[in-house]
Amino acid sequence: MKNEVLAKRIKELRNRNGLSQEELAEKTGLSLRTIQRIENGETEPRGDSLKKIAGIFGVSPNEITDWQIAEDKNVLTMLNLSQLGFLAFPLLGIIIPLAIWIFKKEKVKGVNRLGISILNFQITWTIALCVIYIGSIIRFMLPMRLPISIFGIIGIIALYLTNLLIIVIMTIKLLQDKEPVYRPSFKFLR
Repeated sequence: MKNEVLAKRIKELRNRNGLSQEELAEKTGLSLRTIQRIENGETEPRGDSLKKIAGIFGVSPNEITDWQIAEDKNVLTMLNLSQLGFLAFPLLGIIIPLAIWIFKKEKVKGVNRLGISILNFQITWTIALCVIYIGSIIRFMLPMRLPISIFGIIGIIALYLTNLLIIVIMTIKLLQDKEPVYRPSFKFLR
């Protein structure tokens, strides 16, 4: 039974990536017969073979062997809403989703992709916020002693409102079974 589920998972990943058995064998360096045996449930990939197969599909070996990976919309929603920590302290918008992503990325389907997207967005947002804060402080330290500009305050408020609005919109998309896309963001994690 275990081999059948694993075989089905590998075949599903291969088909999803548009690879033939021959192409998978070539990319992994395994023989075609080995790939056929694995997909027929005759053998189970272990060690180096499992790492090679996982590497081709961009997943961890645990994700391939753990047939218990569940689809849990509640975890995805919780991950999405965990960003609201930025309202209390900007770095919480990164730290809380990061913790959920680390603990759930190999246990719940979709958490890895969504977590990376969220973290990239929140890191980008936090950097933008820091740039505005630093710009306001530098302006205050100028010899003319100008007060923090109204543009700095408006920029900070606009950043907070934009972050909040994007989180709400992406949560609604997620609840409607649509793929949330967090933009603008730089790719810090892949």
